[in-house]
Amino acid sequence: MGDTLLALSIPVLVFSGGIYAACESWWRRRHPAPPSPYTHQAARLAERAMLVDAERIVDGAYESLGALYDGPSVPGARVPATDATPGAAAGPDRDRHTWVAR
Repeated sequence: MGDTLLALSIPVLVFSGGIYAACESWWRRRHPAPPSPYTHQAARLAERAMLVDAERIVDGAYESLGALYDGPSVPGARVPATDATPGAAAGPDRDRHTWVAR
């Protein structure tokens, strides 16, 4: 008799667990929890922090490269565009070495 009760207790436990899960699901659908204000607040704070970081990056880039955009401060001053010498060949092959067979 003890083995029969033990064998029947397993399906009863599984069945009761399913009934509990169905009832809990029904209850949660009928009574949803209100949205947490902390998640929205955290998203707003993260967005503000991201904007502050982006502004800092843009300001730093403008400080270092601002002379290229604003032009020279003195009317006669020139800002060199590259490190190339005036006689260097322009084009995509200027960095390649050409070998001349003699």
